[in-house]
Amino acid sequence: QCLTALKPAWDKALAACAVKNQSQSASSRHGVGLACMWYGIGNTVIANPSTMTIGLRQNGRFMLYNGAQEIGQGSITVMAQIAAEALGVPVSLIDQIHGDTDATMDAGKSSASRQTFVSGNAARLAAEDLKRQLPVGWQAGQALPSLTPMNARGDIFVGTGTFSPPTVPLDQDGQGIPYATWGFAAQIAEVVVDTELGTVKVLHIHAAHDVGRAVNPTLVEGQIHGGIAQGIGLALMEEYVSGKTDNLHDYLIPTIGDCPPVTTHLIEDPEPFAPYGAKGVGEPALIPTAPAIFNAIRHALSWGPGRHVRTAPCTPDRLRAEIK
Repeated sequence: QCLTALKPAWDKALAACAVKNQSQSASSRHGVGLACMWYGIGNTVIANPSTMTIGLRQNGRFMLYNGAQEIGQGSITVMAQIAAEALGVPVSLIDQIHGDTDATMDAGKSSASRQTFVSGNAARLAAEDLKRQLPVGWQAGQALPSLTPMNARGDIFVGTGTFSPPTVPLDQDGQGIPYATWGFAAQIAEVVVDTELGTVKVLHIHAAHDVGRAVNPTLVEGQIHGGIAQGIGLALMEEYVSGKTDNLHDYLIPTIGDCPPVTTHLIEDPEPFAPYGAKGVGEPALIPTAPAIFNAIRHALSWGPGRHVRTAPCTPDRLRAEIK
């Protein structure tokens, strides 16, 4: 499905490369490359549970106790959306306490592209647990009687949900089911290579990602853009050399000037284990970018079978030496 979504862009880019390489100088070569990936969502085989709680307060609003650490990916927003969906209420009625280990349960680490899948399921289960306790006839947002008993936090009813992805440990032959679900993607890179300088400029990235279901399409696209920016750094400039690139003056990372237009295609193939079909897109956004760029370099330089960029990052000195 990802490849099908990218085929029109692939055909157009190939045709454009042919025209540009005929009309421009011999030192400026255009290329287009494709790469695919799959990636296990969550930690490998080991238990990786998440627990969420949500309470109904006297004012008729809900408090989600969210232990999923926000690192810019939007988990605060997504957890509220999932909880609201499970409760059948507007997301505007969901308040949150997050980043507070005194108040929240353990939601595991923000890594392995797991929070939407694992903690999202925990938030869904917590909201469903709370929904079963709500008074018959009560309307969301409606204040409850002031004398209604509540706990020390001010919650009248509390729902709890825990989820850990089902996996099967690997046997002695390395066989098993190490992940409950997988992310899939394909990306196309369009580049221009200066054969005299060995420089590579990325002109456009087309990215198709199977995200299960896009709970928040804007956040998903933002993660894809961020992962691609990291992938460009991995492909062309980011290199740690002890004693030489110990700071962000000497260690190069992409700026907005290095990031090309990105066209995203969100493929929604719902995951049965996931909250409303959604699964993570954190690492999957990064993985195909560098291989797509390296394949585009190979195409631009008309390298034959077996000849590839083999070292990341592909810095100008390395590429120039390979060209020579």
